[in-house]
Order: sequence, then C-alpha cells, then structure tokens
Amino acid sequence: MARKRFDDSSCSVARALNEVGDWWSLLVVLHAMYGTRRFVDFQQELGIARNILCDRLARLVDNEVLKKVDVGEHGSRFEYRLTEKGRDLFPIVIALRQWGDKWNPAPDQPALDLRDRASGRPIRPVTVQNADGDSLTVRDVFVRDDSEATLRKDKKQTG
Repeated sequence: MARKRFDDSSCSVARALNEVGDWWSLLVVLHAMYGTRRFVDFQQELGIARNILCDRLARLVDNEVLKKVDVGEHGSRFEYRLTEKGRDLFPIVIALRQWGDKWNPAPDQPALDLRDRASGRPIRPVTVQNADGDSLTVRDVFVRDDSEATLRKDKKQTG
C-alpha cells in the first residue's frame, strides 16, 4: 500500500510531514545539525541502509531542506548541507528531543545536556508563547478560521 501524501491538504502539519515526517529524514536532519556532511558519515552514524539513505537524502534535497554541494575533492565528492529551510527545523528538533527526554528517556543514560555555546548555560524547554512571552498550553489557544470571516465579509458586501 502506498503512503498517503498530503500535498493538497489545508493542514500545514500534514504538508510538513510530507517533507520530513518519516523518522529517517528527521534523524538525517538532526545529524546534519550536528555537522555531518558526507554520505558515508550519515550511513555510519545512523546505521542506515544505503538505499534508504539515498532515498532520504534525495527527498530532503528535492524538498530544499538540504542542498547537495560538489566539494570536488578527489574527483566528484558531495556534501549535504542544511538550507535555511532545514535550519528552521532546529526548534522542532529540540522540542522533539525535549519531549522524548521527558516521556521516553534512554534507559540507564542521562538526557543530553544541551547548552548555549556562548554562555555555557542550559537551554530552556521549547514552549509556545503569546505575544507577551507568556507560556501557553493547548487549552490556551484556538484556531481562527479566516475562511469563515472572509465568507461573512463577502456576504455583507453582496447582501
């Protein structure tokens, strides 16, 4: 059975999952954030089969999350580097890491100690905040349906 695609979905989460939603893709992105650049290094660090890694790298390049750069050392040799779009996944990856450390920690190992490079201080948990910087929970937000507001406005203008 083919995997469902969400290219035409109105849900931005579903569309984002088209690009980075399988777990190998997010692990490739994570390792790219750690500085991994070459195919052999991704394969060695992740323990991923060559064909799967080829597919995920190609998909991430096609979706402009990574770019493939010819570094021209010893013939044709390529590196994979994060694009701006890929770097914008940083808070998502950190939030997922923090969630995993809380709800599914590694057995017999402490969580990774992520720190600010400039100050050496621990990073804060990723939170959703309002315009004033106050933390919000899922109960504090709602989705405004702009299509309904547009329809009401159009009815007033034509009515």
